[in-house]
Amino acid sequence: MCNYQLVQAAAPGLDARWQLYRLLSDPFRLRLLALASAEELALGELAELLGESQPNVSRHAAPLRQGGLLAERKQGTRTLVRLPSDALSDPVVRDAVTAGRALCEADGSLGRIADIVRGRDEKTREFFAKATREGADLGLAPELPAYLAAFGALLPERELAVDAGTGDGALLDLLAPVFTRVVAVDRSAAQLERAARRVKQRGYTNVELMQAELSAEDLRQRVGQGANVVVAARVLHHAPLPRVALTELFELLSPGGKLLVIDYARHTDEQMAAAQADVWLGFDAGELLELSREAGFVGSKVFPIPQSYAASAMDGHVGWQLLTATRPVSER
Repeated sequence: MCNYQLVQAAAPGLDARWQLYRLLSDPFRLRLLALASAEELALGELAELLGESQPNVSRHAAPLRQGGLLAERKQGTRTLVRLPSDALSDPVVRDAVTAGRALCEADGSLGRIADIVRGRDEKTREFFAKATREGADLGLAPELPAYLAAFGALLPERELAVDAGTGDGALLDLLAPVFTRVVAVDRSAAQLERAARRVKQRGYTNVELMQAELSAEDLRQRVGQGANVVVAARVLHHAPLPRVALTELFELLSPGGKLLVIDYARHTDEQMAAAQADVWLGFDAGELLELSREAGFVGSKVFPIPQSYAASAMDGHVGWQLLTATRPVSER
């Protein structure tokens, strides 16, 4: 049940339900709750949607948090709020959210949530639209492809791998020698140009480069019955909605296919995040597990990656981790 133990110090003996009704009597709070039930949003984003100052939104959100009607999560200096998953089990709260949605539909704020989410993505798109580090070394140990090809013979299923968010194609140096076919997808033409240079320089004939969103139908058609492995390396922290991104990755896998997500552990380096247009400051292991389960994966596990493995990377200091998960063979 929701935790509606509202503070009663100002009026001892009052029934908590009465205080709940009072808390939900303000139309502004109803709108706030409705928006928070549709998507997890930062207070600044709610202020934009509601056409109010952020201090005013914070003032209205505070009693809702105290009453257990809003759950909050910190991302650096930002505070994100959402309706708790069990809140709608209370008929009073459910009715309040319904009334709030009607108000938000009337003023158009509900329909603008998609624009707010896309806005999270704009800086990331601009960042990756630039062909950065043109002079960066693309060096590779000359014997490594041969070793990887030999290692690949140990894998039972290696017909197709998808490199989701391939960037400059660094992961292709691992995937191309191992898998019969690799589809490397990215939405940035500038990044794919660098990946194409890598493919040409290495002589990979089994790599297909594709500019597309993860949700694109032509990408689904390209992978056909699905990939044996989908890898997303340092991609999830750029996703406006990580749970949606994981669902899109799920759809690219064949039944029984494996997902590998390499991403940051939760960190506080906002300067680095701003420099590379990150949306999220990494993730807790528990968050990754919950997100993967919500997307439909089974057998999800999270492993820390030794910091020494990424020590020379510009973002190696924040801590990396690996999420592994499986698309079920049979799905309901």
